[in-house]
Amino acid sequence: MSSLISRLRDNNRLSITIILALSCLLSVSLQFFRMYYSGFYTYLFLNWNLFLAILPYVISTLFLLYYRKINSLFFTAIILMAWLLIFPNAPYIVTDFFHLEPRANVPYWFDLGLIFSFAWNGLILGFISLYDIQTALTRRFSAVKGWAFAIFSLVLGSFGIYLGRFERFNSWDVLTNPVALFVDIANRFIHPMQHPRTMLMTMLFSAVLILGYVTLVVMFKPGRVDSKGNLETHLFKKEN
Repeated sequence: MSSLISRLRDNNRLSITIILALSCLLSVSLQFFRMYYSGFYTYLFLNWNLFLAILPYVISTLFLLYYRKINSLFFTAIILMAWLLIFPNAPYIVTDFFHLEPRANVPYWFDLGLIFSFAWNGLILGFISLYDIQTALTRRFSAVKGWAFAIFSLVLGSFGIYLGRFERFNSWDVLTNPVALFVDIANRFIHPMQHPRTMLMTMLFSAVLILGYVTLVVMFKPGRVDSKGNLETHLFKKEN
């Protein structure tokens, strides 16, 4: 554990991890307070969605800390595929605003703040996770390949959001229901004009996520390797 904490600190990841943990804890606390206050389990599913959104961050953080020790391109590809599979779960929480409506047992403004809290955590966890992967790939390959992977991930993530919200597929269906998932995806690629909502929603979310992500990246100082060989990737780093 001490070794992991040391690596997190050396890679400027400890502080942001603590902040994100506190932010997620706040969201969960708000949900349980709502449940206690109202006596209803209306938004209990948000906790599960947040857990799924945390998984890409966990994978990307570990990849960031140990990618220099991974010499196999095949193993790297497996990690990236696993990450891509669960990445859409992070921005997906934004669509949980679909469930927002006035309810007699809890003030409307509280539910608005509750869902916003979860949505924000999902979005920022996804963006930071993607930045981890992009930074590692840039260091190993090139900036062009790093950005290509980032844009591809955001477009694929937007498509995944559609599949999750409207077709009710999830990441586990790749293993538990692969045939139905493949047929559904293939049908939308073969006959795109028959599925305008799929195309339009994917395009809309892609544009929003890409612009949001680029905005965040511009705020980041370019990642670099320090004298100890540790990768620096954090916001508002002091200039030398």
